[in-house]
Amino acid sequence: MVKMSQAISPTTNRPYGLKRMCEAWGIARCSFYRKCCSPKKRGRRPIVEEKTLLEKIQKDLQTTPFRGEGHRKVHARLKRAGTKVGRNRVLRVMKENHLLSPSRSIYKPPNPHDGQITTDAPNMMWGSDGTKVKTIEDGWIWIFTVAEHWNSECLGWHVCKVGDRFAALEPVSQAIKNVYGALSNGIARGLKLRIDNGSQYTSEYFLQQVNYWGVEDSFGLVRQPETNGVAERFHRTLKEQIIEGRAFKTVNEVRESVSQFVEIYNENWLVAKREYQSPREARRNYEKLKGVA
Repeated sequence: MVKMSQAISPTTNRPYGLKRMCEAWGIARCSFYRKCCSPKKRGRRPIVEEKTLLEKIQKDLQTTPFRGEGHRKVHARLKRAGTKVGRNRVLRVMKENHLLSPSRSIYKPPNPHDGQITTDAPNMMWGSDGTKVKTIEDGWIWIFTVAEHWNSECLGWHVCKVGDRFAALEPVSQAIKNVYGALSNGIARGLKLRIDNGSQYTSEYFLQQVNYWGVEDSFGLVRQPETNGVAERFHRTLKEQIIEGRAFKTVNEVRESVSQFVEIYNENWLVAKREYQSPREARRNYEKLKGVA
């Protein structure tokens, strides 16, 4: 095409020119220059040849006492040694010759949670948590519950307007009285209570009271709600079944609905981890087998 563009037109007695030839062939002039006329890179010739730069980089990586350093430090050392070269060029050469350090993953501390929160028998660990529901007349109200980790049974619940430490303790006292028959000192010794790090559960009043009953407090891990997953899952079920899609006017309406739901749930909700028995059915069968043994 170069020779044709320089050919003399018999009509005009002038060279055809590259522009006209590119139009005739249907290609852009920039594509022609890039592919045909200028195979080498544009700009000044680098001070350090490619082969020399590669050798300097390899030598630097071999002599440094550290491992896994990236192109920035290699460039900094070359610059300190008097080699004038751009950082991006160092990066390109190291990348083309597979000299870059492996990308580092973000450090994550070991997870102390082993993922197991289901117990082998009742009354080994309970979970307690609170959640909020909005009503039309009373605004936001609180629901506190206690759930058995073994069979997901709701052992105690409390619906109130003020969600303080006293309200959080109410379902725990209900559960202990229902299961152990009393609220005396040390009555529930051997039981753990899984709770989160909310202000209600970290208060001195709450912790002293549950410890009086012999209950060992067991805090879930920060930013890992699955460590209190049984109580969390019960609240999710409760909201899906009776809260979502319904408008409550007062706290009393919520209290009545929760009361009815807990009874239906404990008697009829099928729990997969207990071979699809209901919570109370699983407890009755367990106590029957324990009595026979």
